[in-house]
Amino acid sequence: MSRYLSPMIEIDHAGFASHARIITSPNQDDRPEHAAIDMIVIHNISLPPQQYGGEGITQLFTNRLNADEHPYYAEIAQLRVSSHFLIRRTGELLQYVSCAQRAWHAGVSQWQGRERCNDFSVGIELEGCDIEAFEDAQYVTLQALVKALQQRYPIQHIVGHADIAPGRKTDPGPFFDWQRLSTNT
Repeated sequence: MSRYLSPMIEIDHAGFASHARIITSPNQDDRPEHAAIDMIVIHNISLPPQQYGGEGITQLFTNRLNADEHPYYAEIAQLRVSSHFLIRRTGELLQYVSCAQRAWHAGVSQWQGRERCNDFSVGIELEGCDIEAFEDAQYVTLQALVKALQQRYPIQHIVGHADIAPGRKTDPGPFFDWQRLSTNT
């Protein structure tokens, strides 16, 4: 069991989480009028791949990724993407986009006949990859964040990126423990 204790998280009326470090991404826009936020999409990300703790993710989400810094960055530096949240391996919570806005995390996607999942979802990135387990501290923060989102919005579905973009995406990957999420939210 984790020694990391996440504070109780609340989502305010503007769509910001208490206890989150706010770093604003320009990669956002308005949700469609009357779009209910009823889905959470779980992702994983590490930049450079399989390396943790650096500033690559924030640089990507804020369009400041230096293509010369790492060979992989040259492939992705032109992307304009974001997520609402990132949970570091330490359990630290960062927020890039208000939940009231549309973050650009899902890409081409569909769920139960509805396309454009960015329109009605909140994206949560876990610092990690498909080939290793996530940290206890991440699950503690994720559980608190999901609970807060469920209290603020009519969340009906919690899915992985692979569920809404099958064949194109694989995250959060085989090491994500869905049971740990479902038994504590």
